Amino acid sequence: MAADFSKPASSQELKIRQPVDTVGFAHLDWQMDSIMARIIRLGYDEKDGIDEGVCLLSSRLIRSVICPHDDYSYIGKMYPAVLSCMKTKTIVLFGVAHKAKQFGLENVLVFDSYDSWQGPYGPVKISSAREELMQELPRDLFQVNDSLQTTEHSLEALIPFLQYFNKEVEIVPILVPYMSFERMDKISQALAEAIDNVNKQHGWQWGSTIGIVISSDAVHYGDEDWGGSNYAFYGTDSSGYQKAVAHEWEIIRSITGELDPVNVGRFVDYTVQENDYRAYKWTWCGRYSIPMGLLTSYYLSQQPGQEPLFGIPAGYQTSIDHDPLKVDDLRMGVTAPATMRHWVGYAGIVYK
Repeated sequence: MAADFSKPASSQELKIRQPVDTVGFAHLDWQMDSIMARIIRLGYDEKDGIDEGVCLLSSRLIRSVICPHDDYSYIGKMYPAVLSCMKTKTIVLFGVAHKAKQFGLENVLVFDSYDSWQGPYGPVKISSAREELMQELPRDLFQVNDSLQTTEHSLEALIPFLQYFNKEVEIVPILVPYMSFERMDKISQALAEAIDNVNKQHGWQWGSTIGIVISSDAVHYGDEDWGGSNYAFYGTDSSGYQKAVAHEWEIIRSITGELDPVNVGRFVDYTVQENDYRAYKWTWCGRYSIPMGLLTSYYLSQQPGQEPLFGIPAGYQTSIDHDPLKVDDLRMGVTAPATMRHWVGYAGIVYK
């Protein structure tokens, strides 16, 4: 059940969601301070594959972003390059439900009932908008499931950077399990209407007061350490690597430029099997979080007074195309190998 906000905080024990991954992600303030100091000191250059100035390309507000969620050592600079673009106090988060199958969950949005999530600088408050959105949505479109939210790392990876840039940030965490494109389209229309209604009630503006952040790593590639699965679609030599990266850019281009449901459907066609929406075609873990977040963004952009949504790549990297950020002296590390036979892609995209 959702938290009861009708009671004063002093009369109830606050439910704080604790971090799951304290190895790949920072969970202490001095760790985050050190991570950011190192990124700032290293700076950005052409070989990084990241455009840290993408936030400044136009005067239009950035309303939605896609950000990876892998180990800080591997992603490093891309986190702040993307998440520093998000200036809003309230953020609706769309995350991957990696373990949805274990909980028998599909075809619904998954909310939590925590009062806050623990961040490196203290608890990050859950926005009251969560309860308001659930009241607006048809009951068959969502579920509250703390068990799934507690085990999932795809959103907690982003919290330290969001909190670093705004200590007052408030969040609405949503996980997106298996579902067909048609189901995502239906739910996203209802969710966009709900967000628009909440915005009107509070006088909020999308892009200045409330924003959308979508969590997803790009391809999971290789033939080792993937639980017995072989994701080396083009092989594991240098030629196969180059072909895989070229294919990644095809997918990224499908969801950049002016956004509409056709673009989003093309992304689904790239990543999900046509005859089985539960199965990968190309292994982006955000094959549901991205379409749900982007369709919701699209339908929000169709509301009166909004402009069309336009996506700009902030960059693309892999876990093996650059030097990892040093974190082993910060009581941190990595949670998976990075080799030609096991690597991950990272795409950052901002939407204005």
